[in-house]
This record gives sequence, C-alpha cells and structure tokens, in this order.
Amino acid sequence: MEVYSVTQSFPKEEQFGLTSQLRRAAVSVPSNIVEGFGRWSNSEKLRFYNIAESSLHEADYQLYLASELKFANTRNALSIAEETKRLLAAFIKSIRPKDAK
Repeated sequence: MEVYSVTQSFPKEEQFGLTSQLRRAAVSVPSNIVEGFGRWSNSEKLRFYNIAESSLHEADYQLYLASELKFANTRNALSIAEETKRLLAAFIKSIRPKDAK
C-alpha cells in the first residue's frame, strides 16, 4: 500500500515506466508469499518465497532510484521493505532444509 501511495507523486511520464515497474514488483511480493503458502511441499513453498524475495530486491532498488531522481520521499517504503526482507528471510530459513544454504 505504501508503494501505491509513494508512486502517486511520480511524474506522469513515468506512469508506464518506473511507476508501473515498482507497483508490479511490490504486488509480486505478497502475491508470491500467498501462492507459496498454498503449496504442500516445502520445496514448492521455497520457490515462491524466493521469487517474492527477488521481487522485494527489485522494488528496493526502484525505491532507491525514485529517491535519487527526487520523485518522492521513499524512506518509509524502504523501511517497510527492510522489515519485510528480515521477516521473509526468517520464514525461508525456518522451512529450508538444514543442510541447504
């Protein structure tokens, strides 16, 4: 929700560029977590959680870029992304086989 709020202030010419990319990455994170949650095997769950993690990294960079371009103050969104990374990493660790890295 924070990403949608932040991207409202982006320039109109970014509507089909950074705005769209950032919103898709942000939506992908919980979408893949939910999809992984619905899977039976831990390996399937991990696949979706890893996709969520990758989307989170993508959104993180795009928020950084938006800040550097002075499109918006992304501090709160970046803080939420960091907390989400920690939670997702802990969740992945809890279901990853003990011998996997």
